[in-house]
Amino acid sequence: MTVKTIEDLEVSGKRVFVRADLNVPLSGDTITDDGRIRAVAPTIAKLVERGARVVVASHLGRPKGEPDPKFSLAPVAVRLGEILGRPVAFATDTVGDSAKATVAALGDGEVTLLENLRFNAGETSKDDAERGAFADALATLADLYVGDGFGAVHRKHASVYDLPARLPHAVGDLIATEVGVLKRLTEDVARPYVVVLGGSKVSDKVGVIENLLGKADRILIGGGMMYTFIAAQGHGVGASLLQEDQIPVVQDYLKRGAEQGVEFVIPLDTAVSSSFPDVKGGAPVEDYAVVDVDAIPDGALGLDIGPKTAQLFAEKIADAKTVFWNGPMGVFEHPAFADGTRAVAQALLDSDAFTVVGGGDSAAAVRTLGFDEAKFGHISTGGGASLEYLEGKTLPGLAALED
Repeated sequence: MTVKTIEDLEVSGKRVFVRADLNVPLSGDTITDDGRIRAVAPTIAKLVERGARVVVASHLGRPKGEPDPKFSLAPVAVRLGEILGRPVAFATDTVGDSAKATVAALGDGEVTLLENLRFNAGETSKDDAERGAFADALATLADLYVGDGFGAVHRKHASVYDLPARLPHAVGDLIATEVGVLKRLTEDVARPYVVVLGGSKVSDKVGVIENLLGKADRILIGGGMMYTFIAAQGHGVGASLLQEDQIPVVQDYLKRGAEQGVEFVIPLDTAVSSSFPDVKGGAPVEDYAVVDVDAIPDGALGLDIGPKTAQLFAEKIADAKTVFWNGPMGVFEHPAFADGTRAVAQALLDSDAFTVVGGGDSAAAVRTLGFDEAKFGHISTGGGASLEYLEGKTLPGLAALED
């Protein structure tokens, strides 16, 4: 794709609208993972240094097209200011009186953050006219547009898709980096190429598995989705998460993988309990057990890969030259079921491969479990966007930034 970068824009004294992805997890007003804020801060800082008047905008959560205090970006404005080392003014609406006044008051090198874009129904509307009207209103607040919210580029939303058509535009450094990394996963890939997939559902990964069948050398399966693979091999899975309608799909993948020389690596053992753990309290799990996948008891709930599987996965990663990991291996939020995810993260660090952690829960797990982010090749800010890129889909927010 041919795009302009922020270096191609003359930004001094101009109002620059930066569409960021500041969709961070909150506990009340407390940000529990500020990774996405830190990821876009360098782009904002670069614009500030060049004298831009920066108008930052993002969504957070899934409000219903109207203001909802629990999804306010106010705590994010505070944290962004701390990271940038300068005050960030906060507009209490998106295109109303507060936004207009706050933007109008900006001086060169100053920053404001608008309230949650999804407080306006036009942001996510399926109706082109309604979405366009919101984009028109946003366009009055800026002279230039910088797309740097990689986690949202797979959405056809007003601030992502419609607004760039209304203003001179460029990609921010974060998106440029993300796309560069994804090209290394899809074009002239260094081999062996190992893909580690976790998360809850096979159906969420159907497209990416389909596309990787012709590209990956090994696909390692963990997380909740592994139980559908285990069932496809003819084993019972107790009370574990199971998508029965996906069993024929999985069986077809296994057959085609064997035909095409793609090795599917399915878990050998699993950590189980009789109930889902209290991840907030972290209470001990009294009936924790590790069983082989062909011996999961009736009523047992699989919640992580077991130690034999962790060792197997580490061996399959050890000689890789490229590794893409998307999705935790288990309920990593609870100490009893974090070992599998921790083992995969450590295996990535121990390998000499170019390692990519595909955003979302995987990135959160890396931070939660205390790993040094800088030691991975790349930690993506967009799980869904990364997967859709790897599926070969056109991402609306990227297409909108092309010249």
